[in-house]
Amino acid sequence: MTTRYGLARVLSKRGLCSRTEAARLVAAGRVRVAGRIVRDPEAPTSLDATITVDDAQAAIAAPVHVLLNKPRGLVTTRSDEQGRATVYDCFVGADLPWVAPVGRLDRASEGLLLFTNDPAFAAAITDPEQGIEKTYHVQIEGQMAVEALQRLEAGIDIDGERWRAVRATLLRSGAKNCWLEIVLDEGRNRQIRRMLDALGFPVLRLVRVAIGGLALGDLAKGHWRRLTEADIVALQLPETGSGA
Repeated sequence: MTTRYGLARVLSKRGLCSRTEAARLVAAGRVRVAGRIVRDPEAPTSLDATITVDDAQAAIAAPVHVLLNKPRGLVTTRSDEQGRATVYDCFVGADLPWVAPVGRLDRASEGLLLFTNDPAFAAAITDPEQGIEKTYHVQIEGQMAVEALQRLEAGIDIDGERWRAVRATLLRSGAKNCWLEIVLDEGRNRQIRRMLDALGFPVLRLVRVAIGGLALGDLAKGHWRRLTEADIVALQLPETGSGA
């Protein structure tokens, strides 16, 4: 039996646009399936259906994978209702198709942020069952003793759940603050900030420096580059079927 999905989801799976944008296109009568206009974004549709958007063939887009060094102060969204600057401002003038962020970094966080039009690739990175490690360098106010680092690894109870770091190590110390390296294999909302807050350590800076074996390296803030085949291998992903 052929698997069917909602039409908007099929367009998104083909890497053409977000599911929200696809739903708008469908509702506006701009999408045809087998030559017939369909206005229901949830209309059951097979992945190999003949689909056109504005009379242009809606073929599966070639997979695109992009690494951005996200600056602090940008919101990880395409448009912000408060008018704040977003990560997409870094792509102005770029020759890129539609891409979506893989996971998020909050506005105050910086560093390695991936974008793709490949849903399988994104799912492989964000699936908590895969346990792909993300490495962060975190500047905190105050000095952290070994016992507190051990607590981060042992786990801290937050909202009735045990949150833990895979590894937590001291990188360097200053007079009033220090830098930690914290590795996670899950992606709870504001996880590092909330764990450190529970221990009484305000976060001054938080920079994601690696996902799997893919490091941010010396890419300048606000700059981006396409991933290479070696980068894809370094991510240590399970087989995604993305053709990457």
